[in-house]
Parts: sequence; structure tokens; C-alpha cells
Amino acid sequence: MPVGQVAARPGGGGVGGMVLGGGAAAAAAVGGDDAVVMQLAAAEGEETVITVNCPDQAGLGCDLCRTILEFGLRITRGDVSTDGHWCFVVFWVVPRSSSIKIRWASLKNRLMSMCPSSYSIPFYPDISQPGPSKFYLLKLLSPDRKGLLHDVTHILSDLELLIHRVKVSTTPDGRVVDLFFITDGMELLHTKERQEETCSTLMATLGPSISCEVLSAEGFQQGFSSLPPKIAEELFRVELAESEICSSSLSAELKRVQTATINFDNSLSPAHTLVQIICADQKGLIYDILRTMKDCNIQIFYGRFRSDKKGSVNKGCREVDLFVKQVDGKKVIDPEKQEALQSRLRSEMLHPLRVMIVSRGPDTELLVANPVELSGKGRPRVFYDATLALKALGICIFSAEIGRQAASERQWEVYRFLLDDSKEFPLANSLTNRNRVVDRVRKTLMGCYN
Repeated sequence: MPVGQVAARPGGGGVGGMVLGGGAAAAAAVGGDDAVVMQLAAAEGEETVITVNCPDQAGLGCDLCRTILEFGLRITRGDVSTDGHWCFVVFWVVPRSSSIKIRWASLKNRLMSMCPSSYSIPFYPDISQPGPSKFYLLKLLSPDRKGLLHDVTHILSDLELLIHRVKVSTTPDGRVVDLFFITDGMELLHTKERQEETCSTLMATLGPSISCEVLSAEGFQQGFSSLPPKIAEELFRVELAESEICSSSLSAELKRVQTATINFDNSLSPAHTLVQIICADQKGLIYDILRTMKDCNIQIFYGRFRSDKKGSVNKGCREVDLFVKQVDGKKVIDPEKQEALQSRLRSEMLHPLRVMIVSRGPDTELLVANPVELSGKGRPRVFYDATLALKALGICIFSAEIGRQAASERQWEVYRFLLDDSKEFPLANSLTNRNRVVDRVRKTLMGCYN
């Protein structure tokens, strides 16, 4: 589709959009034949521009955002336009941390693989989805030290290896045996070259004192013991309790993100409803908005995502404009439907992750949960961020597992970390230290720490 069509103003019969921000650069990026074009940043701290120009498909914007988030990138701004058949998407991105190694070529290949062919039916999911990824067992033997689990997680994340379960044990001589059940985002771990790359990267980063082996995990069952009912009820409740919002255990940064303005306007376009959102910026915000729209069967015909400008009165805020329709092609006019969508958006934006600490017999367990998309996909980098927060606090992880549990009429992805109770950071009988853990993990998950 010519860019001129994508840039049509809302109200006509075509694309529900406006002139694209930064349109000249975006248009130039589409000059090639690839559906995905990247203009890499000229210097550290500057933005890389990712342009996607391909046939449309239901939830494609959400899928693109999830993958960008998975690679450790932050979307600073974006424009999305579609006429229901062809879409034009531009994201400006920066790495969340200088320590994250971005594999740009691999990211491009992943985004390209998500673009439908010209023969796909618009607004209907592609039924030819690939089968489930194959599981592998990564066995790692190394000297014990604090932060080891996150360091390994960091390396595996850079290699696009996804962790599903971890078992940690200590030998009598003080060495640690880590068993990671993983899948490969590149689907190449069955090859000798990919296995050697994985082990050599781990050894180069962690030192020659470690040993590494990758094995097939045929028959691996991602079993998961359900949480006790009382704990599950508290973890999966729809909103943060008022007492928790007001408590001193919730930091000022997190209290700030607990507000949002969501308005509907049906006067600007005869064909679309304008949804305007102003809220505090946080990690994964655009993904949370788009996955909510996807799961609620709301089609976005034009979207613009902006960050606050320096010196703005709305410092630290994100402004979002979305021109949308219902799945039946009608505007969102019914007040009850508007209220339901507003409530769902508010919940998913302000409370996308749940964090709590509980006692597990004599031990202490950290729980982190996030809702799973209707497509079955979970939130990226949760394990990475949780282990990063625990490393920063100097807390050792005795074991970790990831599973899913149904609650509140939806599926949740639950991360369970059994924590080591040390003299330096006691947890069993210290409410203060427990609150510190919850606060630090929440802030890391929401992007207050990298």
C-alpha cells in the first residue's frame, strides 16, 4: 500500500489514521523489498527505527510489541496504521540497558516471520501456527556465588533461549548444579553448532571453571503444583487493595503509576472511536495496551504512542491515541461497553504483574504472576527481571519454577522462587526485608530499574 494511503486522516472510508510522526524517515525506510526495515541508531542513546509494512492480521501489533520487549528494547514512540488489509507500523526503540546485547539481525528475522503472507485473510488469526517448541535440558556445573542464576539468565536471554524451569542443587564441595529446561527462539538448539555456541558463550562469560552440556528433554512435562486457595485469591485479585496502595511498602514510583486517564470520543471520526489514554510510562505499557485490545476483539485502525517531552508538565507520562472499531465493524458507542473496556484497560495497564512473598513451611517463597494472552503467549523477560532484582539485593535462589494456573476466569503465568534465608538478609521473620524484596522486584518489572 502506498504510504500516502496509510497517512489518510480518520473519517474517510479508508485508514483510520493521521499523518505519521516522523513520516519522511519512515517512508524512506520502506524503500526495500523486506517487510521489516531497520534504521540502526547512529550512536549510543539514539533511537533505532523499526518499520513494518505488510498484510494485516488480528493482533499483529501486539505480537510485534511482545517480540520487541523480549529482545530487551523500550519503545519510545510509535505509529500504527491499517485499512484492515495492509498495515504500516513504525516503532522508535532504544535498549533498556547498555548491558543488553541486541541481536538486530535476529530481531529482524523474528519480526519478518510474524508478518503474514499476501494471501492471509485480514483480521483473522493465521491457523497455520507452528507447533510447540522442543524442550532441552541445559546442565551447568559451577562454583557457587550470589547472582549466578541471573547471570546465566542474562546470557541465555541474549542467546534467545527461554527458561521454563530451573532446579538448583549444591554439591558437598560447594559447587552448584543448575538444570535449566529451555526452548530456543531460533529453533536451532538441535544442531551441534547452536549447542556449542551456547556453552562457549556461557564459559566465556562465567569463566573456564564451569562445565556445560545441552541435552534433549524429550518427555519433559511442565508440571506445576497449584497455589493454595488463600494465596491464589490474594495474588490474582483484580485490583490492588486500597490498603496496599496507601501502604508505605509500596514505593513512590509505584504509587505514581497507579493512575490513568482513559476517554472515549466518537465525534472526531464518523467511522471510528477515539480512545485517548494518558498514564505514567512503565515497562511494557504499549504491549499491555495492545494485548488488551487484542483479547477484547477491538481492532485498531490508527494508533500513535508518544512519550512526554522534556520540560513537559506531564513528565514521565505516556500519551496514546487509538482510532478503533469493534470486531463487527461498528464504533464503541454503548456506555456499558466503554466502561467495560475502560475497566479492563485500567486493570491491565496499572496492575499487569502481581508480586508477593509467602511462607512455604520453614522456607520463604517469592511469587510473581502475569496474565496470559488468549493466544496462549506469556509476558517476556519476567524471569530475567525477577532474578535481576534478587541479585541486586544479594539474595540467593534455591529453586525456581514456572507454570500456569487458571484463576479469575483466565490463565496466569506464575513464577515461584524459593529464596535462601541468610544472616545478611533474613526473610523468615523480617517484614521489612520482605517488603523490600516485593518493592524491588515490582520496580524492576515495571522498569524503574534496568
